[in-house]
Amino acid sequence: MTLCVPRAGARATAPVAAGVAARLLGLVGDPATATVRWDIDWQGPLRVPLTDEHAVQAACGIMHVHGRAAGAPAPLAVDYASTVAGVLAAQGVCAALLARAGGADVTRVRTSVGQAALLALAQYLAAATADGDAPEDCPPSPADAGDELVAAACPFVSADGVRFEIEALDAGRWLDFWRLLGADRAATGRGWRSFQQRFATATCALPPALPAIARRTPFTTIRSAADRSGAAVLAVREDPLPPTVTPPWTLTPFPEPGGPTIDRARTATAPLAGLRVVESARRVQGPLAGHVLRLLGADVVRIEPPGGDPMRGIPPMAGTTSARFSALNAGKAVTEIDFTTDAGRRAVRDLVSEADVFLHNWAPGKAARLGLDAEDLRAARPGLVYAWASGWGDALGPEPPVGTDYLVQAHSGLAAAVRPADEPPAPSLMTLTDVLGGLVCAQGVLTALVARLRTGRGGRVDSSLYSAAALVPRGAGRPPATGRPLRTRDGYIALEPRARERPELLTRALGLGASASAETIASRARTRPTTHWLPGLAAVGVVATPVCTRLADLARDPRFAPALTVGEYAAPVAPWEFS
Repeated sequence: MTLCVPRAGARATAPVAAGVAARLLGLVGDPATATVRWDIDWQGPLRVPLTDEHAVQAACGIMHVHGRAAGAPAPLAVDYASTVAGVLAAQGVCAALLARAGGADVTRVRTSVGQAALLALAQYLAAATADGDAPEDCPPSPADAGDELVAAACPFVSADGVRFEIEALDAGRWLDFWRLLGADRAATGRGWRSFQQRFATATCALPPALPAIARRTPFTTIRSAADRSGAAVLAVREDPLPPTVTPPWTLTPFPEPGGPTIDRARTATAPLAGLRVVESARRVQGPLAGHVLRLLGADVVRIEPPGGDPMRGIPPMAGTTSARFSALNAGKAVTEIDFTTDAGRRAVRDLVSEADVFLHNWAPGKAARLGLDAEDLRAARPGLVYAWASGWGDALGPEPPVGTDYLVQAHSGLAAAVRPADEPPAPSLMTLTDVLGGLVCAQGVLTALVARLRTGRGGRVDSSLYSAAALVPRGAGRPPATGRPLRTRDGYIALEPRARERPELLTRALGLGASASAETIASRARTRPTTHWLPGLAAVGVVATPVCTRLADLARDPRFAPALTVGEYAAPVAPWEFS
């Protein structure tokens, strides 16, 4: 991907983040964006020395969460936190323009890559700090697992060498898929809970019989079993580049003017105060989009089914509500509506008639079947911004497979990009595209609101997990090995890439001879705690960052206090500073 050159009004010490922000602001297409100065640095208000993407991933927990499935911290081989920061900067600029329309004097917005990393981990951080500081999810140790469960070598590999990812959204499809392949039902049942919860835990421990069956079965047979059971299977692409080029979002303006904007009081401290968003969404992508708009000051009304969203009751709990659910939905008003009834659909239209935005992440075709598509709702609210956050958009045609995070990583090339060249392609079990998809949806909404200031017209915004995955910068080939963290007696140290290129610096810091082997270096590092090695590494000019291996520690670390709020669980504060 070609990165845009930041404009004169921008200042950034994080070049990838700046390129992403510049590209997204170019898509906004409003000259007024050039009048808002935006700054992106590495650490922002954090009191932690952060100098590059590698250090941010280490200190803020990304290496920890990405590496959970393998049992040790590991870096993403892409500039993921920087990409998130670039989206945040673009959001801040658009929010500043909307604040100006309400009379606020806003000329500058600041964010940081460190804050972006914390926001990307919001659900994991909430879970790690709730329920009496419950232990964080990690794969079972050999002593605990016995021969029943092993950390899955996801994706699976077929008999003919095809690496593939599977998705089954309910237990019935999961059981049927493996039954058709000849798996023992007891083994399949034991694996379901871990498979189902991998989105929340970033781990997936399965009975070894399941990957073993995959290795004995041709991929055509596996695909047939998926088709017959209702599961979805996609091959993991070896090429890190997306197979089709797609913009992060598309904005289709409505043809008629929207009429007067609903007038509500606004304040300089909350750029979107006075704007109302109606959200009907589940899981991560849609709720995160609404969460971002709420952090920027919008009044968000969440529609849930009668009895509430089932995700509210999934442990760990923070008070009476799931911590993971609260991480994305706290602070939203809630109304329960049954869409299947005429009265329920009228209630939705009534809500939308007083809203600026309606956003959802329903399955393809559901909005039209309910009579709640863009054409239906804009009649209730001329000037509405209607946003659909999907899995695939139109990338895989009119009948795509279910669009979930790991399938999108597999097909978009991101699964190949996040692993270095010395590892086979595999999706990260950290929900990379769910988070980025929610952020891109929110940016599309902000773009449409800025356009409405100029044209008076609302419009439809379409974004997807796939379009968000394509936003992550990467090259045409597999990324080089970035160097895994160095294991010490009590943790891990992430070393800047230069240390791998000049091993004599590392051997000198560890008190070894210049010809010491990699095995000798690793053995020596494990003899002392992390704090013992840091001064020596600094003395030879190597930037070394202790790796966060427990997210709960971040909530207790005063260096992170300016970026977190801690109550029943820890949550990132709004990652923008407006002035």
